[in-house]
Amino acid sequence: MDRKKYAVIMAGGEGLRMGAAVPKQFLELGGKPILRLTVERFLEYDPSIGLVIVLPASGKEMWKEYCASTGFLERYSMATGGITRFHSVQNALKYVPDGALVAVHDGVRPFVTKKFLARMFDAARRCEAVIPVITAIDSLREVEPSGSSFPIDRSKVVAVQTPQVFRSEILKSAYTQAYSTSFTDDASVVEAAGFRITLCEGLRGNFKITTPEDFEIASALCR
Repeated sequence: MDRKKYAVIMAGGEGLRMGAAVPKQFLELGGKPILRLTVERFLEYDPSIGLVIVLPASGKEMWKEYCASTGFLERYSMATGGITRFHSVQNALKYVPDGALVAVHDGVRPFVTKKFLARMFDAARRCEAVIPVITAIDSLREVEPSGSSFPIDRSKVVAVQTPQVFRSEILKSAYTQAYSTSFTDDASVVEAAGFRITLCEGLRGNFKITTPEDFEIASALCR
């Protein structure tokens, strides 16, 4: 079955760690909001992809006005961010049908590439749930509540990225569970529902813009 592709773009946070006057997804890089840059990457990969943009209630009008004034993105659904990321994804999945492939991606990871997205969606056609990971390159230590620490074997640790791509009926089924604080990403929700996760090679440059330092790096890359 040829599954239609969807992208759920998670931009429901307020971005408090950035310390900016507007949520970080609306900060501009190269004259465009970060959120727009992220959406453009998915449209470059597949112009017909279904888009669900998740925004805080306070940011929905801002985004609609931006799209209307610039002529950007006439075709999309918009969901409201919830209390947690889990609840935000639940809200977004109301707009995604069964029988599709759905990628859930952080709205402030604008450096995904067309080739990388193609690789992730291709993997999801063969496997029911795939997530991108990168190997640790720094030394790692685990810190105890007492303040003591000990080294961790970094060969056994990977960092998880987005987009995480799933068969939509699997993801929607997993999100019927009750919320748990152990749910740190979509993969953890899907695993708790009894489905298998497949790891795929991530993209080193696919970093999340969270802090002012991240924004400075992203600005330099755009220049």
